[in-house]
Amino acid sequence: MARLLPDALTALAVDALLAAGALPTTAQSTARALVYADLRGLSSHGVSRLPMYCAQLRNGRVDPLAQPVIVSDRGAAVLVDGADGLAYPACDLAISVLIERARQFGSAVAGVRRSHHFGVGAAHLQALGAAGMVGLAFSNSPAAMPAWGGRRALFGTNPIAAVFPRRHAEPLVIDLALSQIARGKVAIAARDGKPIPEGWATTRDGHPTTDARAALDGMMLPFGGAKGAMLALVVELLAAALTGANFGYEAGSFLTEEGERSRIGHLFWAIDPGALAGDDTYLSRVETLIEMMLMDDDVRLPGYRRERLAEASEQEGVDIPDTLIAQLKGS
Repeated sequence: MARLLPDALTALAVDALLAAGALPTTAQSTARALVYADLRGLSSHGVSRLPMYCAQLRNGRVDPLAQPVIVSDRGAAVLVDGADGLAYPACDLAISVLIERARQFGSAVAGVRRSHHFGVGAAHLQALGAAGMVGLAFSNSPAAMPAWGGRRALFGTNPIAAVFPRRHAEPLVIDLALSQIARGKVAIAARDGKPIPEGWATTRDGHPTTDARAALDGMMLPFGGAKGAMLALVVELLAAALTGANFGYEAGSFLTEEGERSRIGHLFWAIDPGALAGDDTYLSRVETLIEMMLMDDDVRLPGYRRERLAEASEQEGVDIPDTLIAQLKGS
C-alpha cells in the first residue's frame, strides 16, 4: 500500500488516461472527479475505476476523442450530448451552463445523454453550492435492480445527490445510491476476493448471496424495499426518458471491457433561492432547521464527515494499493 498526496494521485490518473488515448481535457476532468472521491473515502468511485475506464477507452466502448456538445437549448432547459465519451466533460459543460441559466431564469435543468459512469454525484454539484444555489443530480446506470416484485434486473442503482448552501458554512451535501450499497463496493469486494454482507444482493436467479462475484452477475437489492424501487423508477424517467438516453436494461455494463456502449443519462437541476422566498429567508430557514437537528447530540450533518476526511487527506494523502498503482503505470 502506498500513500499518495492529491497532486501525485491526480498526475497518476491523468497519465493513465492519456496513455489510454483520452483527450487532455477529458483526462483532467476525469482525474479531478476520481480524486474527489478518493479524498473523501469513496474509493469505489475513485481511481479504482481507472483500469476499466482505460480498457474501455482502448477498445472503443468509450470514445477517447469524444467532445460533448449542446444539442438542445431552450433557455432554462439544456441538453448535452456526451458523444459516447467519459461522463465528466459532459457533466462539466452541463453544470457551467446550468449556473448561468439559473441566475438568469431563477431555475434551470440540464440533461446529458449518451454518457457513462458519472462517479460521485455530489462532485458535480460543488460548483452550484459555491454559487449559492440549491442543486439536484440524478443518474441512471446499467441494470442492476429489479422492479419491485420482478425477477429481472431493469433499473440501475441510480444515484441521487443534492446540495443546499448555508450562510457562512459549508453546504449540506446528500449523496446516495438507491441500492442497499453502491455497486462499486461490490466490485471492489469481488476484486479483492472478499464476501459481502447478507441483504446486499442476490444471484442471477434471485437467491440471496454473500459472494461478491455472484452478486455482480446477479442483482442488487433496493434500499427500503418497494419505496427504493419506486425511487429508482423515478430516476430512470428523469435521467433517461427526459434526455433520450438508454434505460438501465439497455445500457452496456460499466464493469466489463467488452460489450455495448452504456449511453446512459443524467439530469441536473439548479434553483436560485433568491427567485423564490429570497436568499435571506432561505438561508435563515436552513439554519433554523439545522439548529433543531443539532439539539440531539448524535445528529451528523450530511456531507460534513466526508469533508473533514478530505481535509485530512489533502495533508496526509490517500492509501492506494500497490497493485493498482502498478496497473495504472503500466497503462
